Amino acid sequence: MSKTTIVIIVYVLGLIFGALFLDLWSADTNIIKGLVGLGWTALLLIGLFFAEKNERN
Repeated sequence: MSKTTIVIIVYVLGLIFGALFLDLWSADTNIIKGLVGLGWTALLLIGLFFAEKNERN
């Protein structure tokens, strides 16, 4: 399994965790929940960048 696939699986598991336990997708949202979602997506992009960079070398 490639590193890119592992990063995406961890991202999806994090989304499920956030939806079920942290209630990120509820109707009563605030700025903190939005920033947590954006931060998690930023970590995905950073992880994908480094995974692809390491696979090329």
